[in-house]
Amino acid sequence: MAVRQLSIFLENRKGRLEAIASILAQASINIRALSVADTSEFGILRLIVEDVTAAEKALRDNDVVLNISEVTAVEINNQPGGLAKVLGLLNTTSINVEYMYAMAEPKRDNPVLILRFSEPKVAREILRQGGAVLLGEEDLGMK
Repeated sequence: MAVRQLSIFLENRKGRLEAIASILAQASINIRALSVADTSEFGILRLIVEDVTAAEKALRDNDVVLNISEVTAVEINNQPGGLAKVLGLLNTTSINVEYMYAMAEPKRDNPVLILRFSEPKVAREILRQGGAVLLGEEDLGMK
């Protein structure tokens, strides 16, 4: 199951994150997860939102350049070794984890990680066969 993620290239200057958050707030779009990777000059804001289509429209209407990509949401057992077990399923493959970040998901007992793989379809199948719990957009309350 793939989950759509918004990626926004931002200048690393005061007020840019607040501007994005305000655009989404004014459009009544809830941010479910986010990650910011930055350098001294720019950053990439990655977002999981409840309504991807509405968020894309609101952001583009405000001249925000963005990309929509697919990521994988995996439920991790909330115990020592939970992450290692999931990542271990991919250990014997050539699949690389390009990045990952956590998602607040109050309706689930266990934490949820958002992962971007070098080979997402293959990675999801390996995880599924290994018994990992993969979540789709409907599981995360997305539209």
